[in-house]
Amino acid sequence: MTNTRAGGRRRTPQKEDGPRSLDRSALQAELDMRTSGQRLTPAQRRIAQCLVERGSEIGFLSSTELAELAGVSQPSVTRFAMVLGFDGYLEMRKHLRGGVAMNEDGVGSDSNRYQTAVLAEVDNLGELARAFADADEINRIVDAMVESKPLAVVGLRISTGLATQFEFYASRIHSDVRLIADGGSMTQDRLQQCHLAGGRTALFFMLPLHPKETVQAIQFARELGMRIILVTDTSFSNDEGLADFLLKARVNSRLLFDSYAAFQLIAAVLLDAMCARMNGKAQRRLETIHQSSKKRRVFI
Repeated sequence: MTNTRAGGRRRTPQKEDGPRSLDRSALQAELDMRTSGQRLTPAQRRIAQCLVERGSEIGFLSSTELAELAGVSQPSVTRFAMVLGFDGYLEMRKHLRGGVAMNEDGVGSDSNRYQTAVLAEVDNLGELARAFADADEINRIVDAMVESKPLAVVGLRISTGLATQFEFYASRIHSDVRLIADGGSMTQDRLQQCHLAGGRTALFFMLPLHPKETVQAIQFARELGMRIILVTDTSFSNDEGLADFLLKARVNSRLLFDSYAAFQLIAAVLLDAMCARMNGKAQRRLETIHQSSKKRRVFI
C-alpha cells in the first residue's frame, strides 16, 4: 500500500522492521571503541573496512558472505566478532543491524576508507602537537643527542627506514652519527663500538610490533651506561624504565598496513631542535654541504 501527498505525488513508506543503513563515521567510531588498545591483524582490518563500506548490508550478510567480500576466511570473521566483545558473528550482526548511534552532524559520513584513514592521521598529529607543549623537554632530549659523539641511531625491522632517514639528515648537522640497523648480535657489537668511541646516547626507533631484539638492544645499551631516547607508539609502556627519554605517538591502523606520519614528524622536530641548539655550528655545516653539492652538480 502507498500513501498519497497533497500534490498527488506518491511515496513508498519506509519499512520499519528492516535493518537501518548505518552512518559510516558512527560505525567506525563503534569499531574503534571496541578495538581500543588492541592491535588488529591485516585480515581483521579488512573485515572492519568491509563492515564500514557496506554498512547498509550488514543485516543481510552471513559470516561466509562477509568473509568472501573481505577476502578472508570465515573463521577470521568469527574471531573478529569475538575481538569486538561478542560471542560470535550472529551477536555482532544483531547489535550492528540495530543501528549504532548516528553521527548528528554527519561529518565524514560519506568519506571513503582512504579519506577516513587520512582524517585519523590528522587526529594523531593533533594529539602529537599537544604532547609537544613542553619545549624544555625537547631541548633536554636534543642536548643529550648533540653532546654524544658519536650518536647511535638504532632502528630494527620496520623501524629501519625511519632510523635511516633520521641518520641521513642528522649526519649533516652532527659530526658523528652512527646508524645501527643490522639486528642480532651485530646490534650489540655496534653499540659497544659506539660507546668505546665516546658515545653516551642512543636514539632508538621502535614501531610496533615491538621486536624482542630491540628491547634487548636497549637493555644492553643501558648496561653500557648510555642514555636511552626511545621513539615508540602509545601502546608501549615504560614501566620497566627502559628509556631515559620517551617520545610517543599513535600509529594509524585504519588501512591494511600501518602508517607512521606522526613518527616522521617527531624525527623532523628532533632534527630542527638539534640544529637550533648547536649555536650556529649546524648551519655552517649545512652551508658547507650545500656549496659542495652545488660545486659537484649533485642535483639537477
